[in-house]
Amino acid sequence: MSANTPGLPVGLVLRNPLRDVRGILYEAGVMAEYAGLRRSPVYRGEGVVSGDGRPVLLLPGFLTSASAFGMMGSWLARSGYRPHRATRRLNTACGEFSVSAIERRVGRIHARTGQRVALVAHSRGGHFARVLAVRRPDLVAGIVTLGEPPLDFTACNVAVLAPAFAVAALGTAGVPGMMGISCFYGDCCERFREQLTQQLPGSMRHVAVHSPRDGIVHHGFVDEPHATRVTITASHLGMLANPEAYRAVAEGLQEIGAYSP
Repeated sequence: MSANTPGLPVGLVLRNPLRDVRGILYEAGVMAEYAGLRRSPVYRGEGVVSGDGRPVLLLPGFLTSASAFGMMGSWLARSGYRPHRATRRLNTACGEFSVSAIERRVGRIHARTGQRVALVAHSRGGHFARVLAVRRPDLVAGIVTLGEPPLDFTACNVAVLAPAFAVAALGTAGVPGMMGISCFYGDCCERFREQLTQQLPGSMRHVAVHSPRDGIVHHGFVDEPHATRVTITASHLGMLANPEAYRAVAEGLQEIGAYSP
């Protein structure tokens, strides 16, 4: 690693065991959020403005794949958007590798449709969306992030930190498709880390959805000074199945459409 290579901030957040336990209990109610979604007006399309065929790329969170967006993808299609999945793989790879692959995917969608692509991203996928918006504003119309974690990843529940460190250990040992320790401090993801901290360009819209009941990302440590902040009541996993989250996504995509030619 070069002497001037920036690393992500680590270890600034004191562990609070009670907060971590409370967070796990919040996440245990995710099935109730799924059940409530199917009965909700927003899921039936009430009050949702048509997407008029605009393309949307869905970016999953850590340790999940595009299948996590199954219900939201179907709902977006019924709402007049053209949803696309970023990848079928689990989100475990290093940041630069992942964003480069997503950039190629967005480039193909743009070439086929002639339109810039809105990104809807959950959890770690929000980091990828932010970097790609900085890197390729010619391809990205705007981003909606759901439960995007802060840059200091220790501000997340220990239930996620343990598998994250395990994945990093496997990647460092050479297991394919896994991020390694070098992704946080090394040269391989230097460009990714630099762009992750940059402000989005020009009129690019960023709608950041967060919840004080998020059991994985500690809400109080999230700082999005340049985003349109939307606070809802949802668990972290439930942001993919919560009526309030769906309403926030619908309104966020409408805002992006209004500002993006």
